[in-house]
Amino acid sequence: MGAVAGLGGEFAVQLGKKEVVAAALPIQEHWLPLSNLDLLLPPVDVGVFFCYTNPTTTSASQRLGYGSMVGILKAALAQALVSYYALAGEVVQNSAGEPELLCNNRGVDFIEAFTDVELRHLDLYNPDETIEGKLVPTKKRGVLAVQVTELKCGGIVVACTFDHRIADAHSANMFMVFWAETARSDAPISLPPSFRRSLLNPRHPLCVDRSLDSMYIPVSALPPPPPQKQKAHEECETTTSRDDDCLVSRMYYVTAAKLSELQQRACSNGSKRSKLESFSAFLWKMVAESSSVATNDDNKTMSRMGIVVDGRCRLMSQGVDDKPAPMASYFGNVLSIPFGEKRAMEVVEKPLSWVAEAVHEFVESAATKEHFLDLIDWVEEHRPVPAVARIYCKPRSEQEEEEGSTAFVVSSGQRFPVTEMDFGWGKPVLGSYHFPWGGEAGYVMPMPSPLSNGDWVVYLHLSRSQVAFIESKAPTVFRPLTPHYLRLL
Repeated sequence: MGAVAGLGGEFAVQLGKKEVVAAALPIQEHWLPLSNLDLLLPPVDVGVFFCYTNPTTTSASQRLGYGSMVGILKAALAQALVSYYALAGEVVQNSAGEPELLCNNRGVDFIEAFTDVELRHLDLYNPDETIEGKLVPTKKRGVLAVQVTELKCGGIVVACTFDHRIADAHSANMFMVFWAETARSDAPISLPPSFRRSLLNPRHPLCVDRSLDSMYIPVSALPPPPPQKQKAHEECETTTSRDDDCLVSRMYYVTAAKLSELQQRACSNGSKRSKLESFSAFLWKMVAESSSVATNDDNKTMSRMGIVVDGRCRLMSQGVDDKPAPMASYFGNVLSIPFGEKRAMEVVEKPLSWVAEAVHEFVESAATKEHFLDLIDWVEEHRPVPAVARIYCKPRSEQEEEEGSTAFVVSSGQRFPVTEMDFGWGKPVLGSYHFPWGGEAGYVMPMPSPLSNGDWVVYLHLSRSQVAFIESKAPTVFRPLTPHYLRLL
C-alpha cells in the first residue's frame, strides 16, 4: 500500500493503487459551456458515500472479493462515462474569465484503499472523524474522483467527490444510479443525460426581476469581512478559544413518527405543510434559539434559513411550442436558494405553524417557471462577474451583522437513491451526502433512511454550539446515527 491518509481519529486509511478511468469509447474533444445557473455555484466539491457489508452476488451466496468488486466498478464506470462524458472532463477558465468544461476524456481518478476497521465500528455519527479525508476522496483534478475502501470485515465503502459547478444533487443521483445499473448487466438502463444548455438560455430581450437582488449578489459587491470577524476566523483555526463557532458535521436519524408529529404541529393552524417545510421550520427554531441563548438576545440578532429549490419540474414546458422539454434528464445545476430572514427571538417565540408558514411563503416564491427564467436573465445581466446566493454571505446591512446572527441552508435529499445503489452485491446499508463546504453558513440535508421505513437520515453541518444546543433541546428528534439503528449489531 502507498501513502497513509487520515491519521486523525481512531483509524487510518492506507491508499493503494491509483489510476485514471476514462470513457470506454473515444470522445471527440469539445467545449461545453456552463449554464447561467451553473455559474451561480462557487468552486466547491461535494462528497457522497455508500457503505456495503459482506457483499455477495445477487444470483448466489458466493462472496465477492475486493478485487472483483473493484473490477466491476471500474468497468461499469468506463461504460457510464460514455454517456456521462462531462464527468471525464476538466474545468478550465475561458477568455472571459468564466469556468467552462473541456470534454477531453481525461478520465476520473480512481483510488483503491484499505482500513483496518469494521463497518460496525465506524462512528458514522461523527463524519468529521470517520468520513472526511478518509473514506471520501479529496478531488485534486478533473470533475469527479472515486475511492473504494476495503474494510476489515469484508465490506466496502464506495465514495465520490464531484465538482458542484458541474453537477447538482439531481445530476449526481442520475449518474450514480446509471453507474450501478451498468454494473448489473441484467438491469434496465436509465435514460442518458441531456447536456442541452439551450434549455437554460436567457431571454431576448432580458427581463430582470429586481427582487432577485435580495436573493443573489455579484461577488464584486461583497464587502470585505469586518476586522473582528477575520480575527475570529484566524483564532478558530489556530486556537480553541472560538471552538464553539467552528462548523462540525454530524449524522442523525429522525423517525417517521417524529416527522409526522412535527408536520401535525406545523399544520395546527389549518394549513397544509410538507414534512420538509415542517422539519425545516422546527430546525430554524432550534438554531434561532441557540443563538438567542448564546448572546442573551436583545432582539437584534438575525436568523436566516434557505431552502434549495430544484427548477426542473418548473421548467418542463420550456420546449418549442410549449412541448415538454427534457429537463428531467438535464445534467447540470438547476437550483435556486430562496431564504427567510427574521429576528431570532421572533422565530423562537412564534408557534411552529407560524414559522412553517414563513418557510412555505419564501419557498413558494421561487417554485415557479418564471422565477427560474428571471434568475437566468439576472445572471446574464451581471456576466462575466460571478454571483452567489446571499444566504451564504453576511447580512445585507452592517446593522444586521449582530453577534450570534445565524444562517443555514436545507437541501432536500428525499430523492437520494440509496436503495437503488446496487452494483450487483446488494443494497448499501447506508448512503449519504457529505458537504463540509468551508463557508460560514450551515448546511443540512435530510435523506431517506436505507431501512425504507419512512425515517430520515440527516446530514447536519452547523456550528459546534448549535449542534450541542439542538442535541440537548431535541434529543428525541435528532438521534445519533448508530450501527444499532442500521442493524449492523
